[in-house]
Amino acid sequence: MLSKIDIVAETMLHSVAEAVEWFNTNEHPDLIFLDIQLSDGISFEIFDHIETESAIVFTTAYDEYALRAFKLNSIDYLLKPIDEEELEAAVSKFKNSKKSSSDNIDVNQLRSLLRLGGAKKSFKSRFTAQVGQHLKLVDISNIACFYSENKASYIHCNSGRNYPVDIPLEQLENELDPEKFYRINRKCILNINAINDIVSYTNSRLEIKLENFHEFQLIVSRERVKDFKSWLNN
Repeated sequence: MLSKIDIVAETMLHSVAEAVEWFNTNEHPDLIFLDIQLSDGISFEIFDHIETESAIVFTTAYDEYALRAFKLNSIDYLLKPIDEEELEAAVSKFKNSKKSSSDNIDVNQLRSLLRLGGAKKSFKSRFTAQVGQHLKLVDISNIACFYSENKASYIHCNSGRNYPVDIPLEQLENELDPEKFYRINRKCILNINAINDIVSYTNSRLEIKLENFHEFQLIVSRERVKDFKSWLNN
């Protein structure tokens, strides 16, 4: 789609860590197309580590309320699935406007607005899990975390029981209340009300303790620690 409008994509970056490393070792591009969710965290975290004057167009599936609100800061966005005419219009706006310091992104404001927009959504209140020939109803208040293992997703309940759920974590993130649930790494989304303890871990990371969870260590990835602390204090 970009090649049709004479835009050359220099590189594709899939994670916060990969992006930070790339920006630290390469000349910054004129234009960045940026999704909200990357493989290891939220794209805003990139700008906790680097500063850039690149123009940014968000390409995201987040709800329109938050995106409309942030349009006040002159940040363009394209809602998935990407429409070719909207893409061309965004690129034309970039080409015809001279970026100024007032166009630089305010990461904290964007994060806050997205959460405000998300709060207006209707989030999942229960899930169903297949248990033999039966369907088990699990209320959201009884869920300590969601985790993935061996390419499957599971619900971990406060009672210690685990149930398979046929929804990938990427989809679950959009269906859970972001005020209560946070994805600490690629394998786990946890409930703030289920946290028993938070312990400093190696390489500036954090270990989360949940009661009755023994499948693996729950480690907040280094790239997400700052945002995780902000979420705790939200």
